[in-house]
Amino acid sequence: MYRVGLDVGQRHSSLCVLDCNGKMVRQEQVTGTWSELIQRIAQLPGPFEVCFEASCGYGYLNDRLSPLAHRVVVAHPGQLRLIFRTKRKNNRLDAQKLAKLLYLDAVPQVHVPSVNVREWRSLIEFRQKLLGRRVAVKNQVRALLRGLGMRPIKGLWSKKGSAWLKGLELSSLNGLRREIMLDELQQVQGKIKQVEKELKKIADGHAGMTLLMSIPGVGIRTAEAFVAYIDNPARFGRIQQVGSYVGLVPCQDATGEANRLGHITKDGPATLRKLLCEAAWQAVRRDAGMKRYFERIMKEDPDRKKIAIVATAHRLARMMLAMLRNGEVYRKGQSSRRDERVAGKEGWRRTGPAGPPAPGASQPDGPIAVDGMD
Repeated sequence: MYRVGLDVGQRHSSLCVLDCNGKMVRQEQVTGTWSELIQRIAQLPGPFEVCFEASCGYGYLNDRLSPLAHRVVVAHPGQLRLIFRTKRKNNRLDAQKLAKLLYLDAVPQVHVPSVNVREWRSLIEFRQKLLGRRVAVKNQVRALLRGLGMRPIKGLWSKKGSAWLKGLELSSLNGLRREIMLDELQQVQGKIKQVEKELKKIADGHAGMTLLMSIPGVGIRTAEAFVAYIDNPARFGRIQQVGSYVGLVPCQDATGEANRLGHITKDGPATLRKLLCEAAWQAVRRDAGMKRYFERIMKEDPDRKKIAIVATAHRLARMMLAMLRNGEVYRKGQSSRRDERVAGKEGWRRTGPAGPPAPGASQPDGPIAVDGMD
């Protein structure tokens, strides 16, 4: 069995081949597109295994290489940096290291979702970009009014507010800015509705959406993002591992009796983490069990409010994963005894600038997901 390490680039890619004894038998550079790289790999003597680092388009490359190779392994880029720290780095050396890790069966593997799930995730991220553009245009309109010493009316973005904006007597230049910004705002809002319509069609085909939306505060946007990014709930060995995946666990530096906990890691999909925190605020307001958990972590200290909401979002993520695995509907008002016991025992201490020491802050045992890159 040959082991092939690839360092993939847009125009230049490096290829390293090891034999069954771990000795390098071939190393070359392929100039051209990914199609030319795939044609070159197809000419290699088989059987062979392929390993490459996850980057933009890793899912497409995995789909193209899977029919050719005995096995395709996609490596986690962040974990590779921890394994190979060196001041000398180039494409040739990277291909060698990937081939050696594949030979040793020590590749930190990532989860590669299907093409449908990748497209679903991309559409979710595209909607977030449109939302960001809408916020930017609204801020520009407010800046225009503030620069002219005008105070906007209440409900500025309603029909009444739009009519008020269009009726303002402005100079020719400021009037031109207003018209362009209002037209752009209308176009962006139309695009958002179009994207949300397609997202709803996709979400309607997943039974897990109904389960997750039974949680107070969890709407269709949070539920669809969680289902899309989790993909296969069985890939997590333990429920607690989902906290590491979404980056809601604190950074840890422990040595001897000292255990320093700092900011949350912020690993994984940022969109899912943002939506979970927003849903946590709503869940605290609507569910008695979530409110008790939030207040227990906050300890009547206003400075711990952000810590408490991150802890609640972490708990919400664990709860949602458990519901997907067990197929159970949320039982309103009932809080987890285990979470309450851990919260009371640990006290959600903070020794760093921010971030709660979430229970079960362990790294996933199985493949690590790398999202937001396709």
